[in-house]
Amino acid sequence: MLLKHLSLTNFRNYIRLELDFPSGLTLIQGGNAQGKSNLLEAMVFLATGKSPRASSDAELVNWLVRDEPYPYARAAAEVMRAHKEDQIDITLLPNKGNGRFRKQVRINGVNKRAMDLVGVMLTVLFRPEDVHLVSGSPNQRRRYLDVALCQMEPAYCRALSHYQKVLSQRNALLRSLAERRTSDVGEQLRYWDEKLVESGSLVVARRLWLINELAKEAALLHLDLSGGVERLRLRYLPSFDPGQQPRSARTPYPSTQVLRERGVEYEELSVEQVSASFLAHLFAGRSRDLAAGMTLLGPHRDDLGFYLGDRNLRIYGSRGQQRTAALASKLAEVAIMTRVSGEHPILLLDDVMSELDATRRAMLLDVIPMVKQAIVTTTDWSYFSPGLLQEAHRLQVKDGQVLFIEGAPPD
Repeated sequence: MLLKHLSLTNFRNYIRLELDFPSGLTLIQGGNAQGKSNLLEAMVFLATGKSPRASSDAELVNWLVRDEPYPYARAAAEVMRAHKEDQIDITLLPNKGNGRFRKQVRINGVNKRAMDLVGVMLTVLFRPEDVHLVSGSPNQRRRYLDVALCQMEPAYCRALSHYQKVLSQRNALLRSLAERRTSDVGEQLRYWDEKLVESGSLVVARRLWLINELAKEAALLHLDLSGGVERLRLRYLPSFDPGQQPRSARTPYPSTQVLRERGVEYEELSVEQVSASFLAHLFAGRSRDLAAGMTLLGPHRDDLGFYLGDRNLRIYGSRGQQRTAALASKLAEVAIMTRVSGEHPILLLDDVMSELDATRRAMLLDVIPMVKQAIVTTTDWSYFSPGLLQEAHRLQVKDGQVLFIEGAPPD
């Protein structure tokens, strides 16, 4: 899979940009706040329909055009995959003068839903924030799993979207029931329980599958990254055991603390197995949900644990160990996505070299030739060897302008 051309109009700090990319390695150098990360953000936006950085699409529209009568932003790409060329186009258009923007998505000139973008252009993005994947929040780790699975399985993306909508509706009902103190709790919750389980069970089952796959790949990569002295283990840390039924309504979460510390390990669970367990746990935990006014268990409370032996790296790992585990997991994601899709994803590294020591930088650079295309941003050319600089396609970014660098590698 290759990104051949990127076109941006009024996207972040780019008023107008037309940029070709070759296969192999592209290095993009520039100072802070010049637009390097914006380029990679546009690529992920085209691949997933969502920005990895912005909280709203309005942030993507160049501020210089905000006061124009009809402000808009556009990102487009030409992608080559399996001897087939696809054109992706996303335009952000003003939405009824309320300061928000709506997406107009086209694939090969045909209007599509944003969800239809999934799988057209596969990307794996590694940012400085991802270096802190192990030590960061559970939400960061859930997002990591979701972005990877959504690109590999459109059905997962649909299930996740459905789950989030139903969860919001069930939580609203729980708050309403708590305020009214009605006795007809079971009948009103039953419908939303079943709807929540309908999509949530697929989310849980596929996350378990991905974590198992990541665990296999990352363990081998981690051995290389750590010089063969440490073996990484990844575990699913759910809010309920998807392979077990609760013991009784009085003990709906008999092993919650254990689950969140040690996780669960199943080779595989079917959606049907997870459904039976999820529904039973929801039923057993209704009183707690009503008291809290929210749903206390489900994939929205999942976590992912990183361990060396039985030692939780989030709590007991050094910063170097945490970063090595995060790097091994991101590289494992590349291998899994390649195997599942039959296509090499585009590897995007956003100024992560400054976050890694010399040994880990060298190991990461050794992996780059394994992918068909890698696009790497940096503030400093010195992170790369003269030989690598000579072979790479080199660009420089300054104030939203991109220049191609020819000749000898820079000093």
